[in-house]
Order: sequence, then structure tokens, then C-alpha cells
Amino acid sequence: MYESFYGLSAKPFQLRPAPQFFFDSKGHKKAMAYLDYGLAQGEGFIIITGEVGAGKTTLVRNLLNRLPADEIVAAQIANTHLNSEDTLRMVLAAFGLPSHEVSKSALLVRLEQFLRSCDSQGKRALLIVDEAQNLSPRTVEELRMLSNFQTDDRSLLQTFLLGQPEFRATLHGPDMSQLRQRVIATYHLGPMDEPETKAYIEHRLRTVGWSGSPSFTAAAHAAIYAYASGIPRTTNHLCDRLLLMGYLEEMRAFDGADVATVVGDIRGEALPPAPAGASGVGVEAGADTLDDRMVRVERSVVSVLNLLKKIMATPGANLSQMNNNE
Repeated sequence: MYESFYGLSAKPFQLRPAPQFFFDSKGHKKAMAYLDYGLAQGEGFIIITGEVGAGKTTLVRNLLNRLPADEIVAAQIANTHLNSEDTLRMVLAAFGLPSHEVSKSALLVRLEQFLRSCDSQGKRALLIVDEAQNLSPRTVEELRMLSNFQTDDRSLLQTFLLGQPEFRATLHGPDMSQLRQRVIATYHLGPMDEPETKAYIEHRLRTVGWSGSPSFTAAAHAAIYAYASGIPRTTNHLCDRLLLMGYLEEMRAFDGADVATVVGDIRGEALPPAPAGASGVGVEAGADTLDDRMVRVERSVVSVLNLLKKIMATPGANLSQMNNNE
């Protein structure tokens, strides 16, 4: 929507992970180094944790794009709200193997045959499990058991586990000692600092052809960091909304006040609606809340009207065509 207004080839702040936007922050560079180290070892578990939206999935997508297909057969699973047997079926399916209507023992035999076939072709198998914080201890133990597939001198399966910080509690549980013994390295992916956040925003903009429009003042960058705290996904969400507002109001530059306006909109949208006839608040507080809501409603109406004007101004979009389609 706003891409053409700013001369961009695509949306720079999309929420879905995209390898072309990978940004080598200090944290991501270290996390990638751990993954590369794990690949070089060719065995055991590498564990990466990070807050929601910290960029773990983007990290994995970047890794997958770099893997030599003639050396490593990689599979990824992200649906981890499963019991141990269903997780085993997901592992087989991720490697492209049939996984239905057979017993667990048959599934294990089928997986072992596949892993040995990879080994005979000079390839290694890599399993990447995203959202590992959802795994039960029993499921984690099931994954550990898969690492028992070995030849005389090497493992047939290596596993990377990525999850939110609470996965550490599972990892340090009383029944996880055998898994911990097979963990080669762990790393926690933290947020970006303020200078990195500024560089991250400009990197994503340049990736889609940014030539300086829109511009961001130092106060705008500071306000973005204050709200997003260096979390990439939160930064993307805020910047996407900021550019949308800029498009609707034909803005070519953003300052701290503009960021504050968008932050206010986002926070207002997250508030639950007040119950009908709710009481127990002071008159002054209630009036302030009502004023805030009226401002947001007015701003939304203006935004919609501006958007409709732009749509109608687009070649090929006219009222007669719309009426004929009704």
C-alpha cells in the first residue's frame, strides 16, 4: 500500500520471517556462530533461546538458505503442541517420510533406515525444532532418544532446539540430565541495543530500495527503541504502522511525536472495551478515557477517508466500475 508512495519495491517491515531481511546484530551474529559451530561438530544438540519476536525463526531461515544441500538433509518442525508419538510422526513427515497408520516401532525403524541411507550417500541429517518451549519433558526425551541412531564413529542425526526463555526450565528439569550431557552449546538471543535498532530499521529499508524517504529524526529512532526495546518483531510492527500513517497523511519525515501518535494508537487498540454501564471510576478519569477514544475514532475515520480518496484516484478505479460490479 505505502510501498509505491515511498518508492519501495516491497514492504520493509513485514512480520513474517524473511531471510533477505536478515540483520547481523551482535546477538544474531553470535547465535549464528553457535549454529555453525554445531554443524561443524556434526552431533548433539544446540539450543538457542530468545524472547518472542527476537528473530529466532529468521535466524533458522537464514541458516537453511546457507546449508549445502549435497551435504546436509535438513528438516524443520514448528508445531510442538503434540505428544511424544505425534512429534515422532512430525519428524518423519518433515523429512518427507510416510508417517501414518503404523506403530511407533515401525516409525522408528523407518526413520533409522532413512538416516542410514543419508549416511551411505555421504550426507548428514539435521532436525530443527522451533517453539521448543511447548515441548513436554517426555517429548524432549523422545527427541533425545533419536540421537541414539549412530554408526560406529558418528551420529546419524543432529538436533537444534529453538524456543522462548521458559524452555530453559524444561532443560534444567530433574529428568533432563541425559539431554544436558548431549548439549554442545546454548545461547540466549537478547534484544538489540539502540544503535543496532536504528541500523536494523535502515537495513530493512535499504533492502527494498530506500533512498532516504521517509526520513527519521534522532527523536523518532529514540521513540521507536523506547517502545520496542530492541525486539525485531515489535520494531517491525511499529514501523509498518508508522509508514502506513505516513502514506495516509502524505508525510515524508517522522519525528518523535509521530512515533508517539502511532504508539498511542497501538496501545489503544490493545485495551479491552469498557463494560456497558461500568462504574467505579472518577468523572475526570472517565472523561479523559472518552476523549482519548473519540480522538482515536476521529483519526481512524480520517485515515479511512484518505485511503478511499487514494484508491479512487488510482487508474482504473472509478465509481461506474464499482456500480457495475454490484
